Amino acid sequence: MDHSAYMSSTLSSVIATGLSGFVLAAVVPAVVRLTRNSPLWQRVSVPAGVALPLLVLVHAWAVLGELLPNGTPGGALPAEPVLPAVAVLFWLPVAARTRHRLSDPGRCLYLFLAAPLLDLPAVGVVAAGRPAEGIAMIVGMLPVGLAAAAVTWTWVNREERQAVNDLTLTTTGGGPRVP
Repeated sequence: MDHSAYMSSTLSSVIATGLSGFVLAAVVPAVVRLTRNSPLWQRVSVPAGVALPLLVLVHAWAVLGELLPNGTPGGALPAEPVLPAVAVLFWLPVAARTRHRLSDPGRCLYLFLAAPLLDLPAVGVVAAGRPAEGIAMIVGMLPVGLAAAAVTWTWVNREERQAVNDLTLTTTGGGPRVP
């Protein structure tokens, strides 16, 4: 039995799965962030309440489509080209300046909610007997959690600076002093 072909196939599948997750979790948001003032984003953005479930469902279809007993028509193949476009819609309320941009607390909640939901299909891959691919997907999607932490950190620091500025204005403006 030739194990080298199996190992090569498995390794390429693991790399492809990890890269797919990384593209959705790091590359797409970086592109959206770099082009955040583009008028295109204003035209195509959707509310966060639509974007998150849409990404979760399309991502699950793309990841789990080929694992279903009867498979989906075409396996996961039909979802693959749709997935990056839906990922753009997902990241717009977080990273772009559109009418659907979330507030700081909204962005924190959105990303912290999305991270485990997007990992659920990877858990399904592990349960289907392909642990290396499932772990690769989870690792590839780690930037969603890192983005959630970064948004939270930025928000907390901004709030703290604003509180200090407000306190400074109150104490130097002749108003009541806060002990």
